[in-house]
Amino acid sequence: MLIVTEATIANRAALETRSLPKRFLGRVTLFPKGAPLTLWLRLLMEIQLLRYLGALLPFVLIPLVWRDTALPISQAPLVMLILIAGVELKLLRLSKSARARLLTPDEAARRLDTLAFRARACLRRIAARHGLTEGELRLVVEQSELARIPPLTLVSVQTDRPEPRLLPLTPDDRAHITATLFDAGFTERHLHAVNQREDRHLRDIAQEARAVSAHSRLAAFLEQRAAE
Repeated sequence: MLIVTEATIANRAALETRSLPKRFLGRVTLFPKGAPLTLWLRLLMEIQLLRYLGALLPFVLIPLVWRDTALPISQAPLVMLILIAGVELKLLRLSKSARARLLTPDEAARRLDTLAFRARACLRRIAARHGLTEGELRLVVEQSELARIPPLTLVSVQTDRPEPRLLPLTPDDRAHITATLFDAGFTERHLHAVNQREDRHLRDIAQEARAVSAHSRLAAFLEQRAAE
């Protein structure tokens, strides 16, 4: 999971938005700060051109080993297109029937309820700690469409006040989201299965800032004071 905010992304221009919810995958390339190699490799997998080049790599390597195959291979563009389609549609994605078999509708609804409950709890805490009293906060969870590799999950908090933007998150905010949004009982893979089944890869959970209770705000104040 990558929490997308100003403190975690080097190319901040990618965070600019004019409407909510802000989408990232397939639209902008993110450069995370201090990310492990595994996350970088997973982000590279989202670049379609690189996937195409990877699928066509055998057409480059085979002529280097067997030189007499260079001319036939160069004259087989249809085979190249079929290979790319096979990788994209069969290897990296599931068919409609396979997606429907991932889990039952009731289980999908239960998992989405879990996500909404945890997301709103995070938003209430963030609104209280940031002293937000107006506008709408959104916790946006976006996952990759690719099915047969580990899921890539982007999480951001977005708001419409004073204009559509991504909310800057403190280290404490990010740590709380990391600790509470997913766990062993509800993992990124569990959500990914729901998204695959419904062919919907962005979840947008909203919370009105003014609806955050005084109790939540007091608890946030006391927590911050204790930390100081």
